[in-house]
Amino acid sequence: MRLCEDRVVIVTGAGRGIGRAHALAFAATGARVVVNDLSPGPASEVAELIGPRAVVNTEDVGTWSGAERVVDAAVNAFGRLDVLVNNAGIVRDRMLVSCGEDEWDEVVRVHLKGHFAPLHHAAAHWRGVHKAGGGVSGRVINTSSGAGLFGSVGQANYSAAKAGIAAMTLVAAAELARYGVTVNAIAPAARTRMTEQTFAATMTPPEHGFDAMAPENVSPLVVWLGSEEAAGVTGRVFEVDGGRICVVHGWRRGPEVDKGARWAPEELGGVVRDLVAADDPVPVYGAE
Repeated sequence: MRLCEDRVVIVTGAGRGIGRAHALAFAATGARVVVNDLSPGPASEVAELIGPRAVVNTEDVGTWSGAERVVDAAVNAFGRLDVLVNNAGIVRDRMLVSCGEDEWDEVVRVHLKGHFAPLHHAAAHWRGVHKAGGGVSGRVINTSSGAGLFGSVGQANYSAAKAGIAAMTLVAAAELARYGVTVNAIAPAARTRMTEQTFAATMTPPEHGFDAMAPENVSPLVVWLGSEEAAGVTGRVFEVDGGRICVVHGWRRGPEVDKGARWAPEELGGVVRDLVAADDPVPVYGAE
């Protein structure tokens, strides 16, 4: 049997880029795929490449009702849902002083709510199956970003949304384990329309050899995380690009000092400077 034979998968933002690569990679391992994208043309092209094991869905997953209808589309077309890949996203890059309310709200809506809403409805479906005595082998793969893990100059809106996705992944993994659902996240780097400015220096694929920026490099890990084999892996965030896979450690306690009593503000200058000097944070992307 192929790795994801007959598993039912939703991929959001699957019309282009990384989402397209995910949808095709799942199909190549035997999955049935709901190809979700706001653009019907690209979504239909991907579905045609997959064939009868794919259906097109053009709902906006950044809306509550749209996300519910995406989950319903999988159940109605294929009888169940096994894997949710939250991938849809946009960018509206601005420095903090230039970022307007609309640019903030839209990025947070599409990324953060666009992850939470499908996850909520998928979780409700799996909880119902579990309570009815059915077997559940659910998988959720969210899409964070290096910007969300380490910050990125000019992307406060995007970084905040992607950081929220990483934290939500940890919460969802803890809450949904009882139903037989794993939840993980990836922080990918690849050549897409969204990243054409970020990765401008590495956008041109090599004439020969391995193309480290190809979106297809990201999908094998996502497919494996969506498989039955991945049952023991949950609550993790992986950086993935080219041939590299890295488990990312989130916020962890670093150097500390405990006086055992309340500090006076005047005491803290040397204390804080020593704590900071003993730490070695990852620099923000784009910082000088």
